[in-house]
Amino acid sequence: MIEIKNLSKFFGKTKAVDDITFNIGKGEIVAFLGPNGAGKTTTMRMITGFLPPTKGKCLINGLDVTEEPIRVKEMIGYLPEDNPLYPDMKVYEYLEFIGEIRRIKELKKRVSEVAEICGLKDVLNREIGVLSRGYRQRVGVAQAIIHNPDILILDEPTEGLDPNQVVELRNLIKELGKEKTVMLSTHILSEAEATCERVLIINKGKLVADGNKNEIRMMAKGGESISLEIYAKGNPINELNKIDGIKEVKETKIGENHYHYEVLSDRDVRELIFDTAVNKGWKIVELHRKSTSLEDIFRELTKEQE
Repeated sequence: MIEIKNLSKFFGKTKAVDDITFNIGKGEIVAFLGPNGAGKTTTMRMITGFLPPTKGKCLINGLDVTEEPIRVKEMIGYLPEDNPLYPDMKVYEYLEFIGEIRRIKELKKRVSEVAEICGLKDVLNREIGVLSRGYRQRVGVAQAIIHNPDILILDEPTEGLDPNQVVELRNLIKELGKEKTVMLSTHILSEAEATCERVLIINKGKLVADGNKNEIRMMAKGGESISLEIYAKGNPINELNKIDGIKEVKETKIGENHYHYEVLSDRDVRELIFDTAVNKGWKIVELHRKSTSLEDIFRELTKEQE
């Protein structure tokens, strides 16, 4: 549904987005991660047609954003980073205003539907300016879905929300993701971890990672990481290094015949390690895959190069 080909954006001599390419299929909820200033918002503005690319193409359902911007915008719901709203308008007035721009039939019915979906029914008659930030973000999501688009582009949707508001908006995004393709930008790692299965990571305008969360973990670590603690005689590290798939073994001697190993492999080799331990008569105290958080991965992939 979203196809990005060799996309670049220059502001003068500054390269904000540097030759990125990726596709997002129907029904995916994708996190677009990067530190502040990495190029997330610029990329989203190009995808939604609010900013022309310097090079490359953005295709939505096969349509070029720059060549057919009106048709493309009919397919996209967009929540910008700063969520521009009219504070003097009541919620229902604002949604009807957006609906009229979108030329929606049976507008009052549709406003009622999106108010139900976004949890706004109790505040429809209140002015937007007196709402909490959480409710204003809900209004922003409501205007993004009022024309029932297939694709949602949400730029930092939970920025500035308190923990309860974050959970509420996260649940809303998950519900919307059951029927729509969602691209969600954030620099809050827990947000991506909880909401999305696939992750794109951008740093200094370049796409540095693309995959599901397990694939990204493998990329960051260079493979599987396994923790092993055993009691064994002899020299167990030699036997571990013989196991197919193991790339590196780091040994720490805890006591007499008592060892801890950090095992790096190109796949999950726990079963092979267990079989070796049984054959060699080792006593296993601990054998598990080490879990790497998305936050650790993010730091690893976006750290300054030496």
